[in-house]
Amino acid sequence: MAPRTPAARRAGHRLTRRRVVAWALYDWSTNGFAVVVMAGFFPIFFNEYWGADLSATDGTFWLGVANSVSGALVILVAPLLGATADRAGRKKTLLLLATLLGIAMSTALYFVQQGQWVLAAAIYVLAMLGFSGSSVFYDALLLTVAPRGRVDFVSALGFAYGYLGGGLLFVLVVLMTLYPDAFGLPDAPTAVRVSFLLVALWWAVFCVPLFIWVPEPATPDRVRGVGALRAGWQRLRATFGEVRRLRMVMLFLIAYWFYIDGVHSIIRMATDYGYGLGFGREDLILALLLVQFIAFPMALVFGKLGQRLGAKTGIYIALGVYAGVVVWAYFIQHAWEFYVLAAAIGCVQGGVQALSRSYYSTLIPRQQSAEFFGFYNIMGKFAAVLGPLLIGTVAAITDSPRHSILSVLALFAIGALLLARVDQRQARALARASASAPQAGSGRP
Repeated sequence: MAPRTPAARRAGHRLTRRRVVAWALYDWSTNGFAVVVMAGFFPIFFNEYWGADLSATDGTFWLGVANSVSGALVILVAPLLGATADRAGRKKTLLLLATLLGIAMSTALYFVQQGQWVLAAAIYVLAMLGFSGSSVFYDALLLTVAPRGRVDFVSALGFAYGYLGGGLLFVLVVLMTLYPDAFGLPDAPTAVRVSFLLVALWWAVFCVPLFIWVPEPATPDRVRGVGALRAGWQRLRATFGEVRRLRMVMLFLIAYWFYIDGVHSIIRMATDYGYGLGFGREDLILALLLVQFIAFPMALVFGKLGQRLGAKTGIYIALGVYAGVVVWAYFIQHAWEFYVLAAAIGCVQGGVQALSRSYYSTLIPRQQSAEFFGFYNIMGKFAAVLGPLLIGTVAAITDSPRHSILSVLALFAIGALLLARVDQRQARALARASASAPQAGSGRP
C-alpha cells in the first residue's frame, strides 16, 4: 500500500475530529435529561407538585422505587440487546430506538397534571429506560471514534460536552422558573413542565450529528432479522462463561458495581437529600448549576490525568473525594456548605465516569464492545437499583436523611479494594486471545 500523502493525512485527521465531536455531542444532548429531569426538577416537582399529598419520606421512598424499577428493566434487556447489536451490526439502530423512547417520555411529562404522581413515576421509569438503554450503544461506539492512545481523553471529552450542554440548558430552564413572566408563562409550575419539552427538543436536535457522521462499526458475518436476536442470545449465553474466563473483566465489573452505586446514588438523590434537610429550591438549583460548570473543565482534566498517571489512579482520586463528600454531607447545616459539596462533586463526577468507561474499554475484546458494554451498563444500573432504594428505605425507617447518606461510604470502600486487584496487562492479553477465538453464534467453524 502506498504511503498516505500529507493532504490525505490532514483529511483523515479532520474526519476523525468530526466523528469525535459528533460522538461527544450525543452526551451534550442527553445530559439535558440527566440534569434537568433526573437530577434537577423531577425530584423537586415530584415532591412539591405531583406528589404534594405525600410526606417527604414517602416521596423519597417512591422516587427511589422509580429509579430502581428503571434500573431493573435495563438489567433485563441491556445484555441481550448489546449482544444482538454486535451480531447484527445495528448499534446505531438500537441507539436510535432508545433515543426516541427517551425523547417521547420526556415530552409526555409535560402533560402530567398535579397530584398524578403514579403516572409521573411510570413515565419517568420509561424515560429512564430510554436514557439508560441508549448509553449501552453510545458507549460501545467509543472505540469506533477514538484514535489509538486517546481513549481516556475522548471518553472524558464526551462527559465534558455533556456537562457543558446540560448546564447551559439548565441555566435556561432555571431562568424560566424564576422569571416565568419574562418567558410568557403564567407561573413556575408551568415553566417546569415546559422545561420537559425543552429537554426533549434538546435531545432530538443535538443527537443528529452522531447518526450522520459516526459510522456503524464493521461487523464480520453480520446476521439479519430474527436470526440476529437468536445469534445474540447464543452469544450472550457464551459470554457469561467468557466473562468468567476473562477474570480481570469480571473483577473490574464487580468493583465498578460497588463504587458506581455510590456515584449514581449521589447523582440521583442529592437534590432530594438537600430537600429533606430543608434547603430551598433556589439553593438546590444553584448547587446543581455549580456541579455542571465545574464538571465541564474537570472532566477534561481527568482525561489528561488518565493519560499521564493512568485511569486507575484517577479513579482512586475521585473515590477519595467522594468518600469525603459523604462524611461532610452528614454534618452540613447551611446552604453554603451544600454549595461546597456541590463544587467537590463537580470536580470528580465526570472524571470517575469517564475514566471508568475508558479503562473498561481497554480490558474487553474490541469486536464484542456493545455486548460487553451491555454488562458494563448492567453493573451501573443494578447499582442504581440498590443505591437509591437503600437511601430511601433508611430515610423512611430512621425518618432522617442524614443517616441514610452514610451507607454510601461502604460502597466506595469495597469498590476501591476490588479495583486494586485488577491487572490491566493480564486483561489485555486475555482479550487478545478472545479476539482470535471463534465466536458462538457467528456461523464460523
